[in-house]
Amino acid sequence: MELGVHALELDVALTADRRLVLTHDLTVSAVTSADRRPLRDGDPLHPYVGKPVNALTLAQLHTLDVGVRLPRHPEDPFALTQVAMPETRMPTLGAVLGLVNAYDAESVRLHVELKSDPMRPELTADPEMFTELVIDELDRHGRLGNVAVLSFDWRIIRHAARLAPGVRRFALIEPDTLHWHDDLGPDVPAAARAAGATTLSPEHVMVDEKLMAQAAAAELDVAVWTVNDVALGARMLDLGVSGIVTDYPDRMRELWRERGLELPRPVAPLKPVGV
Repeated sequence: MELGVHALELDVALTADRRLVLTHDLTVSAVTSADRRPLRDGDPLHPYVGKPVNALTLAQLHTLDVGVRLPRHPEDPFALTQVAMPETRMPTLGAVLGLVNAYDAESVRLHVELKSDPMRPELTADPEMFTELVIDELDRHGRLGNVAVLSFDWRIIRHAARLAPGVRRFALIEPDTLHWHDDLGPDVPAAARAAGATTLSPEHVMVDEKLMAQAAAAELDVAVWTVNDVALGARMLDLGVSGIVTDYPDRMRELWRERGLELPRPVAPLKPVGV
């Protein structure tokens, strides 16, 4: 936010005690998490790394250090560019919303991806309950006016359209999960619109002139992910995407500057609280 971004994208899952936590994976990642101790002696679920998030309580998850990055892990392309923050705990969605509000970052939109896999129901929260809990938490923090709900599981898009029709809804797509949707047909944007989406959010390998034309016909914006190369970002803008999801917003700010696009203003740093 201090760098200057239009939006923050967050991944959320549900714990065993129905708490909303930020995590990219439905199981505790061995790349970014380390066991430190069991919540209680003899806990049969310990070690927690590798266990389903929805099988663990928030208290169990908070024993983990999620501020680590295992060096030279073969599945971790970011080990050289991200800074470890030891003794960091897995944050709740409410804590992050509180932080954004503390920054007075009304200009920053929150893109909340609900992690849900209909092919693995044992790892996945009930989509209607999950969506309702997220909407309620966003409402509690006064963020429904500047938020987007995202999911590869379009059941969540449908529930969000019913529960919060004024909220932006991003239908995420990638080649590997298109089979999640029955009777998708050749016009994916039209199917996403029928599911209640207001924006189509494809993996960049799917974006071409045909997809963009279909999205325009369905009256959907297109926000492409994950674009970390400036040249690729330029090609996506040339194709007409309205948003770019990136791990490196500093690079995309340079592209925005080159194109004469309006740059998001940096948010002022938090002032330290006096003693």
